[in-house]
Amino acid sequence: MPRLTRLGKTLPLLALLLAGPAWGEDALRFDLTVGQHQNLFLRDGPVSAHLVAGAGRIVVAFPAGNAGIGLWTDSQAAITAGPLSPITIPDIRGRPLHGIETTVTVATQSLTLRHTILSSIRILRDFQQSSTRQPPVETTPTVNGSTVLWQRDRLDGAPGCLLTLTPLNGTATANPDGSVTLSTPAPALRLTLTAVSGEMPLTPIALSDLLNDKAAPDQKARQVLDFLSYREKLMAGSWAYNTYFGRDTLMSLRLLMPVLQPAAIEAGLGAVLERLSPSGDVAHEEDVGEFAVLRHRLEQGNSSADPLFDYKMVDDDLMLAPILADYLGRIPARDARLFLARRTQSGEAYGTLLARNLSFVLTRAQAFAADPVATNLIPLPAGQKVGDWRDSQEGLAGGRYSYSVNAVLAPAALAAITRLHTSGLMAPYARDLSHAETLAKVWTDKAPGLFAVTIPAPEAQAAANRFAAELGIDAAPRPPGPLSFDALSLDDAGRPLPVMHSDTGFALLFLNPDAATLDRAIAPLLHRLPAGLMTDAGMVVANAAWAPAPIRAEFGPGYYHGAVIWSWQQALMAAGLERQLARTDLPAVTRTRLHAAQRALWRAIRAVPADQQTSELWSWAYNSGRFSYRPFGQGGGDQTESNAAQLWSTVYLAVKPPAL
Repeated sequence: MPRLTRLGKTLPLLALLLAGPAWGEDALRFDLTVGQHQNLFLRDGPVSAHLVAGAGRIVVAFPAGNAGIGLWTDSQAAITAGPLSPITIPDIRGRPLHGIETTVTVATQSLTLRHTILSSIRILRDFQQSSTRQPPVETTPTVNGSTVLWQRDRLDGAPGCLLTLTPLNGTATANPDGSVTLSTPAPALRLTLTAVSGEMPLTPIALSDLLNDKAAPDQKARQVLDFLSYREKLMAGSWAYNTYFGRDTLMSLRLLMPVLQPAAIEAGLGAVLERLSPSGDVAHEEDVGEFAVLRHRLEQGNSSADPLFDYKMVDDDLMLAPILADYLGRIPARDARLFLARRTQSGEAYGTLLARNLSFVLTRAQAFAADPVATNLIPLPAGQKVGDWRDSQEGLAGGRYSYSVNAVLAPAALAAITRLHTSGLMAPYARDLSHAETLAKVWTDKAPGLFAVTIPAPEAQAAANRFAAELGIDAAPRPPGPLSFDALSLDDAGRPLPVMHSDTGFALLFLNPDAATLDRAIAPLLHRLPAGLMTDAGMVVANAAWAPAPIRAEFGPGYYHGAVIWSWQQALMAAGLERQLARTDLPAVTRTRLHAAQRALWRAIRAVPADQQTSELWSWAYNSGRFSYRPFGQGGGDQTESNAAQLWSTVYLAVKPPAL
């Protein structure tokens, strides 16, 4: 049980023990080192926290309420912490705050605390990425003896956060500008850190309800999945995305499904269904806790804490049907009917909610089915540059029509609606869905070909050589003949933007492409960057060698969706290759190429230590003709920071190497 510490008023022991739901599992405690960042995780009773310690910064993230505490200093001296101890204390009104206590060591004799935030992870994330500040949540420290204290209620008066730092071998001095300097005569500062939050604890999914006996024996991946899994929702990643994301939940469920227990699958699917818009649109991200309060104040003039949802993404809308249909097809029909009959707190059946999404998809698919030209495909929302998982501003190269959305997920969704209709499961909830089959045929036959790119051999090799020079790597020879691949996206006029990419993994996992389409999809796996996608550090998610200079400049190894390696994208491709090799209708030459691509991919996956694969993404360095692993977000020029724990990077628990 959490250790009980008293600060200010004392809460009765029984009140603290009953402050949240009952947890029966043993405490979860583990650590991950990613580059220069130390990541310590703890879940014990009502306490769930992730501490990140690195040069110049400490962050403590709490899954409950997506709350967090961030502390930035004036020094780049190394910071280490640990171990974490669970702690529950009352605030000044006697309300319980849950969090951690630890000892921190900073390799300097003097440290000025430059900026501190006690609020939502969203606010910490914005400050980390762009130094954006939110005055309503600013907190002034107080110094009492040698202890520095920050504390505040949430904007709506609910229990907030508290942070204390107490030097164990030095002093704390308040400065005229409001900052605080810690100093010691010793070689390094040693501090006691206490960080707690008053958000209502979430309910972990018991380990016995999480994985079945088919899961790989990867302890770190199991621990990360365990930390991110709650009955209310699955978290996308920690520290920066410590809340629900629709796409991340759905893709993780699809890849992990063979090794997940029904309770975990249904928790994830239920979270998605319960967050649908009235029209059936899948929620991308939710704003909860203090960030929801702040948005309500700024946009509506009230202090409501009701969650707010972002519906701008397109791909997640098309993922729900195929992934839910896959699950319902795996379980007994009686269990499938019971799941669809389950009701939300508002009284709506899951089947009714699903029917809204199916109707939403069918409506969006009709224009292209009626006239299959590129400009009738499903576009990004008006005024947006994002719409699928490549959700940085540059991720789709400025395109309007995403490959993954239109060439794969729309046909897959329509085929899934057809399966659901044929099964009879949707009969109590939806009107006739039979026209989905006709729409699916048009999309399957016509949409993928609109993304095909062919570049003459001399031009293709010259462009690859040019990109190699821009990246500072050696050129890689291409085989003779023209270069063919699928474009990442189409521009406003429906013209392909020639960026090679890894999203063909979606096609391998969700569709049954013909041999020619398969050959085009896997060709990038057979060649080394800059001629393909492969490196010694993994498969990059994009290669812009054949694109215009402005696009190439935004697809290097420092860009979030550029020539970098995403763990889950490699798993997606691996699972897709395995699925295609299970087919019996492919010619021998295509199977040979599939096997070659599979071998190349798994060599690259295995090149990086397994404990790094639970992180979100990584980049590479190049020296003496070889690519080597480099953490993303810890070097100059990187766009943002990679999460150490990412939900869809745990999928190697289910995606396993074949006997090659």
